[in-house]
Amino acid sequence: MGRILMDGNEAVVRGALYAGCRFFAGYPITPASSILSGMLEALPPTGGIVMQGEDEIASIGYCLGASMAGLKAMTATSGPGISLYSENISFAIGSEIPLVIVNVMRQGPSTGAATRGADGDVHFMRWGNSGGLPVIVLAPTCAADCFSLTAHAFNLAERFRCPVFVASNKEIGMTRETVDLDALERPPAIGRTIHREGDYLPFAAQGPDGVPAFLPIGGDVPVRQTSSMHGPDGYITTDPQVMQTLVERLKNKVEAHADEFSFHELDVQEGARTLIVSYGVTARAARAAVARLRDRGTRVSLLVLKTLWPVPERVIREAAEEADRVLVVEMNLGQVVHEVRRVVCTKRVDFFGLMCGRLIRPSEIVQEVCRD
Repeated sequence: MGRILMDGNEAVVRGALYAGCRFFAGYPITPASSILSGMLEALPPTGGIVMQGEDEIASIGYCLGASMAGLKAMTATSGPGISLYSENISFAIGSEIPLVIVNVMRQGPSTGAATRGADGDVHFMRWGNSGGLPVIVLAPTCAADCFSLTAHAFNLAERFRCPVFVASNKEIGMTRETVDLDALERPPAIGRTIHREGDYLPFAAQGPDGVPAFLPIGGDVPVRQTSSMHGPDGYITTDPQVMQTLVERLKNKVEAHADEFSFHELDVQEGARTLIVSYGVTARAARAAVARLRDRGTRVSLLVLKTLWPVPERVIREAAEEADRVLVVEMNLGQVVHEVRRVVCTKRVDFFGLMCGRLIRPSEIVQEVCRD
């Protein structure tokens, strides 16, 4: 297949098609609009469906309906759209509806700077739902990551029956770079577990971290669905024990398996006492900074997080084990740094971040490392 020029949004489209996406709905918003136009061009010829909703609320609603009918579904937006998605994200969590949400982040708050990037939505994606139950958030660093992590996002959404975010960024989504198609990670595509025999209870799961088997709405077997608290049979309930069992399972089914999808890159230098932690497009500046520091004789290690939520605690703890100091670099005013401080609370954890509409430079990271 060879090498081609491709931006992150194009890679998301390719990754979704590879993963078996059959339905896309969205509303134009910078810097995610080219995902909508790309899916409109690519998906219908393969038998899939693309819809432009009248707004973001309608768009994610279309996706939830398509997913409940059995289709692999995806939507794409940016920060203001995530605000409007919030209620339906909660619906997807509580009613266990698989969905991939691509958030091509731009600078906020509110409308912010539509043509400038930032990573200000990290906590918003995790906590922007009523109930505070967990979601999965994956963070690509480049176009190649956009392909592979979109494919992983579909697999995780189908496996755990939950919304999964791909947390891209304006600079990743709209910057073309050379991608070696032959070298792309291509995880085997999987689907949700289908109910095969016996009476069907739409929310019956095995064990405290189990995931219910699936049947589509509109098929031969009646499937009850509700956004309210419900029991295994799908009927609304106010029984405290049933409700507690449900919310604990919704939490455990994701968090108990976090180590299985804690995607990351770890570059350890023997004898390094400083560990840099970064993610997204800023990780690329961090890699360049590490190379400069090592060239001048400064020992430093680098951890690039590609799973942001659930927090990859074991990965962070093990990466920081030999370090005296951890420097977290983010394209915001400090979000992941709070989780790192919680996980490695006995270490010195420093922060460097900008949210001014430009990329963090390698020279600035070098300066922060040498500030000690």
